[in-house]
Order: sequence, then structure tokens, then C-alpha cells
Amino acid sequence: MLRWSLLFLVIALIAGLFGFWGVEGLAMWFARVLFGVFLILFIVSLIFGRAPRAP
Repeated sequence: MLRWSLLFLVIALIAGLFGFWGVEGLAMWFARVLFGVFLILFIVSLIFGRAPRAP
């Protein structure tokens, strides 16, 4: 998911460089949403991944 976020960030930067403001805004929004989902899932996996298992 982090890879997709970085991909959309690169697309947004390239679109902004060439002046495609609509595509740039949409790609940046996708990058932010995907990065937010990645952070939430990462924190949840850190919390629940270290719980001791019952024998």
C-alpha cells in the first residue's frame, strides 16, 4: 500500500510539473488517503502483532 501511495505521489508531481492541475489534485488526494490507510494498518499491526499467544 505504501508503494501505491508513493506511485500516486510521483504521478501528482509529474502532472503538476506539466500543468495538469486536475490530475495532480486527484493523484495527491489518492496518495494522502492511501498513506493514511497504510499508517492506520501499520499501527494496528504493531499493537496486535506483539500480543502474547495463549498456550
